[in-house]
Amino acid sequence: MVDVLYVEDETSLALIVSDSLEAHGFQVVHKQNGRDAVIAFKHKKPDIVVLDIMMPMMDGFSVAQEIRKVDLHTPIIFLTAMTQTEDVVKGFHLGANDYVRKPFKIEELIVRIEALTKKANIVQAQKQYQIGHFTLDTIKSTLSLGNEQEKLSFREVELLRRLYEHKDEVVPREEIIRAYWNDDTYFTGRSLDVFISRIRKYLSKDERIKITNIRSIGYMLTID
Repeated sequence: MVDVLYVEDETSLALIVSDSLEAHGFQVVHKQNGRDAVIAFKHKKPDIVVLDIMMPMMDGFSVAQEIRKVDLHTPIIFLTAMTQTEDVVKGFHLGANDYVRKPFKIEELIVRIEALTKKANIVQAQKQYQIGHFTLDTIKSTLSLGNEQEKLSFREVELLRRLYEHKDEVVPREEIIRAYWNDDTYFTGRSLDVFISRIRKYLSKDERIKITNIRSIGYMLTID
């Protein structure tokens, strides 16, 4: 069963859409404002988010931005009457996967939800990485070695994944900072160094794995 986080402040529309989705086999959690939506997402990550833009307390753009700070993979559909090109572009820039304009037919929304969740499931199935003797699970945010398991933060997972996907290549510091800190200051640079030190510590039980600091340029992960 697909879990849908549906965020809509118009009560009558929310009731119709929620009932229709549930009738088609979806499990729906409905929230009426952006603040509650973010809390609900972090409490129990859904399979997909269907999100209005104009809402009280926190608008849909801000909700999407908060979600993408901690999750890059869960699909987001904007379902909104805001149809200006600049709104659509902004939505996709903030990490949306689809944009449905009101008024809409429920059948169209269902097809889009099914397509995005199917694609997400395929991607998630490929999100385990064998790094030396370790297994990195980017969905569970864990790094495992035998029976030992370390719980990683979102940034630790994404940083290690990026380093591994570019194994034997230098990953520039600026590229990492832009991707995960959105700034290039002394403090974010120092934060990156701290995260690299943590990851080195996690991986220290496999002596073949090294993360080399290429001074003033970036980092390179190698496995001998």
